[in-house]
Amino acid sequence: MAQNRYETAVARYFEAWNAGNAEARAKAVAAAWTEDGGYTDPLAEATGHEAVSALIGAVGERFPGFVFTLTGSVDGHHDIARFSWELGPEGAPAGTAPIAGSDVITLAEDGRIRSVSGFLDRVPEA
Repeated sequence: MAQNRYETAVARYFEAWNAGNAEARAKAVAAAWTEDGGYTDPLAEATGHEAVSALIGAVGERFPGFVFTLTGSVDGHHDIARFSWELGPEGAPAGTAPIAGSDVITLAEDGRIRSVSGFLDRVPEA
């Protein structure tokens, strides 16, 4: 099944979040985000490839062995898409990850992400 531009952007987004090392992450971030693209959620904010990559790396260090997984489908119109995700141990059954959220992305003309607005729907107790 062919991916539409929203699904392609979200697939690149997850490649960046799930990259295994700093070099792969930097390449994935460059492929997914515009140079001045940003990420914002209730706990973090980053703008530009270097800052977004550092943020993703910090999340990976905080939750080693966890992966981001798309839940449901990607919905998009114009240059905006929304989707939900979970962050948990690789292979965990859907709905069981300790962290879940929804993101809204805005795309540039080239299909890369200009901005991410993240919402945390489920987080572990501190």
